[in-house]
Formats: sequence, C-alpha cells, structure tokens
Amino acid sequence: MNLSDLRKQIDELDAELVKLMAKRLEVSDQIGKVKEETNSPVQDLSRESEVLNRVQSLARSLGLDPQDIESLYQEILFISKKQQRFTVAFQGAAGAYSEETALKIFGPNTLALPYEQLDGAFEAVEKGMARFAVVPVENSLEGSISRTYDLLLDSNLMVAAEHELRVSHCLIANPETTLEGVKTIYSHPQALGQCQSFLKHLRAELIPAYDTAGSVKMIKEKHLLDGAAIASERAAVIYNMKVLEREIEDNINNYTRFFVLAKQDSAPSGNDKTSVVFAVKHEAGALYDFIKELASRKINMTKLESRPTRLKPWEYNFYLDIEGHRQDENIKQALAKAEDHVIFMKVLGSYPKMKKRI
Repeated sequence: MNLSDLRKQIDELDAELVKLMAKRLEVSDQIGKVKEETNSPVQDLSRESEVLNRVQSLARSLGLDPQDIESLYQEILFISKKQQRFTVAFQGAAGAYSEETALKIFGPNTLALPYEQLDGAFEAVEKGMARFAVVPVENSLEGSISRTYDLLLDSNLMVAAEHELRVSHCLIANPETTLEGVKTIYSHPQALGQCQSFLKHLRAELIPAYDTAGSVKMIKEKHLLDGAAIASERAAVIYNMKVLEREIEDNINNYTRFFVLAKQDSAPSGNDKTSVVFAVKHEAGALYDFIKELASRKINMTKLESRPTRLKPWEYNFYLDIEGHRQDENIKQALAKAEDHVIFMKVLGSYPKMKKRI
C-alpha cells in the first residue's frame, strides 16, 4: 500500500469523525434545551470528569496516550458547551470584565445581557429573562464588592460556580487624544483604586463611574478629547478607541473573583466549596463556637468576612466560604450544629472549586 492509498484512508476516517462530531453536537444542542427547561446546574463537572475518565481508560486499552486523548476531549467538551447557547446577565456595558468572564465560562456563543446596575443582573435571573448572572464578588487588591454580598443576602438566587479573571487595565481615549492631554479619567471605583500608582503621576481628575467599559462608551459618545477611561483592551477594540497605556494596574497579581448565579446551585463534583452567610448570637464565644463546629470535623475555612447588617449600627453578618458541598455529610452535620450559635444562617450555594493558578 503506497502513501496515496494511506492518505485516502485518513481522509475517509476524517470524514467519519466530522460526521460523528456533527451528531454529537446535535445531541449537545438537545441537552442545552433540556438544561434550559429544567434549570439544570451551570456546569456538571462530575459528568465531565466521568467522560474524561472513560475516554482515558479507553485510550489506555488501545495503547494511546491518555493525556493526549484528554486534551482532545477537553476541546470537544468546550465546543459542545458552545453549542448550548446560554443567556447570561452581567453588570456593565459591552466590553466589561463581567461580560468577558461570562464568555470565558459559557463560550463565545453566549447571549450576554448588559445591565447598568448589579440589581438588574440579579433581577434578570429572578424573572427568567436570563438563565444565569455573572457578578464580581472580590478583587485580590481592593477586596470585596460590598453591593454583591448585600444583594446575595436578600436574593433567592444561589451560587452555582466561581471563576477567577486576571484583570489587566488600559488607559483608553479617543483616537485624537494624547496622554499629555488627559485632564479627566473615568472608571469604576475598584479600577481607579487598582491603578493608584499610575494615576498619581498624571494629576488628572478621577471621576467614579458605574462601569469600566461603560466609561469608554461614554467618552466616545460625548467625544471627550481631554478625557480617558480605565477598562480592558477588549473594550477599546469594541468601541474603536485608542489605548494610551497598557497594564497600568499597581500589581500584576490583580485578579477578580466572580460568582455565577442561578436558581439552584451545582450538584456535588467531589471538589467543591460552599458559601454561607450568618449572624451569631450576641454572647461571648458565639463566633468561636460556630467555627469550632467546622474545625472539629476538619472542614477547611477559606474565607471569613464581616459586613454591617444594615439593620442596627455595629451589628454584623459574617460571610463564610468552606471546602466541601452542602450535601456532604460532614458539612450537613456542622451547619446543623452551628444553628445553635446563630440568629440566622443562609447557605448561598455550593459549587465546584476553581482550579489553582500555577
């Protein structure tokens, strides 16, 4: 058999593979519709793990490299998820970091719905206008986004996933504007806070705005030639604006953590986190007694933060992240016993843990 014959066989096999892929995507499309109808979890990592383990095992039995096959199937799973079109609400304008995060999670086929305020993104899911909302919860430099936590306290939505985005800020202006000509800079307060070292040398007036990308859109629409905005490079591309400076954040380790919100949280994946909000009784040792219920069961606490209750001055709610799923027996036992030490407690959701940065 010569080279031409062998290549012909490859061509025939490729044609079969493409046909099979088309059939797989048809089924993925049907799965997406079922998920939409049943409000299924944002991402079924246990199912993905099952698929990857199965194909790796099959690869070994056929003498193939399991890691190569896993890499191939990671791409197939990503393409399959793209086929399942998701409607996702976010706060900000097109080009916002929240929108970028939504597209990274759900794929470029996502229908991303912008809302000027975080309240609108929550409401969109609550009223069925969007299936999910992607909202920022904390930044590695500036800390927690208070409004998100306040809304989580009052909402019936649950945390179904978390995602981390490396935030790299640009100074963006109209094409005619020069760096020397910038007199006013607009952006979200968090973004302004993350770029203080760069900004203090410009001596420009800093004006807080509701959104990073929205600031770019505003200076374009108003044609502000002495104004600039801090946002992502993607926002500059979307609005056809000029990047004056890149990577102006104070610290390259600038990450924002986002929650994906839905009407229900995620099923156990075997590697989960659970977020809880609670208020302890006003008595000595109450917080210690609460935490002791976790420690005695070897439950790792990854975050504990207090926020004013907004009901009485100097009274606080505690926001807690722990490792494990609310359906895990030790978590159920710990939270049940912790009820003895609290005025109220609400589980915000359980979801797969983010992969660690390398």
